[in-house]
Amino acid sequence: MGGYILNRGKICPANGVHHNFQQFWSYKSPAWAGKFLEDWTSRTMRSRLGPMKKVAKMLRSHKDLILNWFHAGGELSSGPVEGLNNKAKLTMRKAYGFRTIKCLKIALYHQMGGLVEPPWTHRFC
Repeated sequence: MGGYILNRGKICPANGVHHNFQQFWSYKSPAWAGKFLEDWTSRTMRSRLGPMKKVAKMLRSHKDLILNWFHAGGELSSGPVEGLNNKAKLTMRKAYGFRTIKCLKIALYHQMGGLVEPPWTHRFC
């Protein structure tokens, strides 16, 4: 249906544009992926979909960085970085009651560095 998808009885052109972009990740060659990205962004910029135009502009501005994934052969994963980011956010949430930035920094260094817990100076009953 020409890039349109039927959604609950209504035609949704944004879904068609979105699903068309999924083909991008099936390319193996950075050159072909770059050509597809350029064609897709050009078509999207000619559409009347404001939010999709914003996505197309963002993809154009980060084209070289996105194509690095293809140069690496799809071997790179952002999982470890996102895991560290999640761990840091959790530590900052736990450190909400700290009064100074210095205490927050110590908590982050302690958590991210995998430091051992210091021994207690006294015992609790």
